Amino acid sequence: MTFMLLYDTRSKTVQEAPIRLPSEGEIAWISLVSAPTDEIERVLTDTFHCHPLIVEDCVKLNQRPKLDRYDKHMLLTFFQASKDLSTVEIEHVIGPNYVITVAHQEVESLSQAAADFRNAAPRFMEFSGAILYRLLDRCVDDYADLTDKVENLIDGHERALFRNPNVRIAGDVFRLKRRLHTIRRILADEKAALAQLTHQQFPYSRQEADVYFVDLYDHLSRVLDSIDSFRESLTGLLELQLNMKSDRMNEIMKTLTIVSSIFLPLTFVVGLYGMNFRVMPELNWKYGYGMVWIVMLVISGGLWWYYKRKKWL
Repeated sequence: MTFMLLYDTRSKTVQEAPIRLPSEGEIAWISLVSAPTDEIERVLTDTFHCHPLIVEDCVKLNQRPKLDRYDKHMLLTFFQASKDLSTVEIEHVIGPNYVITVAHQEVESLSQAAADFRNAAPRFMEFSGAILYRLLDRCVDDYADLTDKVENLIDGHERALFRNPNVRIAGDVFRLKRRLHTIRRILADEKAALAQLTHQQFPYSRQEADVYFVDLYDHLSRVLDSIDSFRESLTGLLELQLNMKSDRMNEIMKTLTIVSSIFLPLTFVVGLYGMNFRVMPELNWKYGYGMVWIVMLVISGGLWWYYKRKKWL
């Protein structure tokens, strides 16, 4: 998806044009998504005369979120996060009257922004800062879908755990925590970069646009808070599973102990009358066998009543 949308501030119209340097009275968004390396280098170097470090970052795409300032341009590294918790690095090169976006694969937020520029250009393409805001706003909106996805995953794990404390969720939880850790680090760096996008430090914006970047900053802050709470919930989920397994084991041991304690005196009685002494008066008693059964039943019933009264059963 390599093209340029050109907005004419005089006629208030937008049209797709060959990639070139915008003239006075024109504002442009250049999309270099899935573009070949040689085309990226040609556009950035020959057409827009970008600094070699900008060209290198846009070609390699292995940066953390940041905002770099150069003599004639600014470079903002931002990330798109999808519902499957994968991330795509996006480079934005900002000039006086244009924004160049570079990504190695198709990104949904960029397609949505392109549709916005075509349908409502006067609102979103009046100056470079407005274009950049719309591009970032689409990315940040997708972060809300990500938090909903993670919340549903955690809710599913909780339900599965309460149905069966022995369910195998540890692997999924650890993988989810690792992805959230990566995303949180990205969002924290993006938050720091957004904090610098004010009209005093961002020469291609306007004072009235500051409130929009502050809004993006607030949205990122809320997403970061949600991710922190998710990480705590995942840790608590593993602890809850361990506690539920421990409680289950305690219940089993308690049941076995009660059963053993009931049979212990019965074993004593049976062992007593199993001794091989010649003189044992009860051995010749006509009702001895029945009496032993009565004694054992009384002992068992008494112990059961006592445990029930103590609420051990």
